[in-house]
Amino acid sequence: QVQLVESGGGLVQPGGSLRLSCAASGSIFSMLVMGWYRQAPGAQRELVAVITSGGSTNYADSVKGRFTISRDNAKNTVYLQMNSLKPEDTAVYYCNARGGLTLESWGQGTQVTVSS
Repeated sequence: QVQLVESGGGLVQPGGSLRLSCAASGSIFSMLVMGWYRQAPGAQRELVAVITSGGSTNYADSVKGRFTISRDNAKNTVYLQMNSLKPEDTAVYYCNARGGLTLESWGQGTQVTVSS
């Protein structure tokens, strides 16, 4: 099992930026598909962005052009750079790792609040 620890959440004003980090344990990080999800109060958890082991990325329409997912395999870390933040981006953001047929891990989540 892969352990994931997120950091970087907080309170930011509309239009501001934050960078989330997710550090993974173990030696197979480079082979994992890594993703960021978010869950707002009263809503279902939704995919924000995903990056494959080869570096291909995909984004939710609501964040395209504003958020960027990246990974540093040497540091076992995946990042989510969030720019031009909006109040509707407020949510708990979760890191996710998937590999093979059965491996899936979630982080504990980090709160992002966009408010003036």
